Amino acid sequence: MRLSVLDLVPVRTDQSTADALTATTHLAQTADRLGYTRYWLAEHHNMPAVAATSPPVLIAHLAAHTTQLRLGSGGVMLPNHAPLAVAEQFALLEAANPGRIDLGIGRAPGSDPVTSLALRGAAGRDDRDIEAFPQYLDDVVALMSARGVRVPLPRDLMRENYVLKATPAALSEPRMWLLGSSMYSAHLAAAKGLPYVFAHHFSGHGTAEALAVYRDEFQPSDLAAEPVTFLTVNASVAETTEEAKALILPQLQMMGRLRTGQPLGALDLVEDAEAVTQSGSLSPQAQAVVASGLARAVVGSPTEAADQVRALAEEFDVDEVMVNPVGSARRGADPATATARDTTLELLAKELF
Repeated sequence: MRLSVLDLVPVRTDQSTADALTATTHLAQTADRLGYTRYWLAEHHNMPAVAATSPPVLIAHLAAHTTQLRLGSGGVMLPNHAPLAVAEQFALLEAANPGRIDLGIGRAPGSDPVTSLALRGAAGRDDRDIEAFPQYLDDVVALMSARGVRVPLPRDLMRENYVLKATPAALSEPRMWLLGSSMYSAHLAAAKGLPYVFAHHFSGHGTAEALAVYRDEFQPSDLAAEPVTFLTVNASVAETTEEAKALILPQLQMMGRLRTGQPLGALDLVEDAEAVTQSGSLSPQAQAVVASGLARAVVGSPTEAADQVRALAEEFDVDEVMVNPVGSARRGADPATATARDTTLELLAKELF
């Protein structure tokens, strides 16, 4: 079985952005050393607990500190950006790191409406860019190719064959993936013959249905001759089940606040999350989100977690699982480390490789 990593670059209450980036760099090096297949960075904006705002910047940074991993976006939220800008960024990343770059693309904003307005409005973008998403996917693929795109121009400009390229002389192209958490993405990935990943770690609802639709409707393309997909899942692995549950609790509570519209902050330390549980201050709705998230995550001792990963791979018929290591830290930990996240990768690798 292949294992990969998804990273949102979480920021704990005891960390600065610089600390979180240092911890992420070490986590990527751990994944590289252990033989993980790929390492993807998310795109989220204006979130107190997430430092992953620019996947291409993070990919370039981690490429300089790793040697084997495929590095990619999980994902670039395409309606936020001009297709040419995305194509240029990832064409350069591929040229600098040939055969190591994945371009995962999503349609969601990755932020709240106010932040989306600030992000898109400054660039003259709006909801029409969401409607144009299927065409934008085609544009990115074509722009990254060695042949580029022929742009028709008016005759009076006397340039009937204007060619637009993301980079002058590409020798290889990033591997493109479509990401999604709805049936829309499954239908679209199948129709365009794209590799596809369903955000099971985020939603957990409709995963089997989406993957079935994708496989049933898949149309072969130059990008994939047959359906290509894998599974994402949140994970917290420790020497004991109790410790694994304690380490994932801050992330589950944060999701509970997010899903119920409560104010967000940096990721709590374990002791603070336990105090929240003891005080009973989470709403019943948020508590339900916590319980649901715990039930669908990989959580436990090394043998328990490995069994859960194998079961998920069998249930969804995939030979690769991408884990999002979400363990927080206890008070007094070095802010520039994420020991629980490193440990999750180490213990899973020991059991599954």
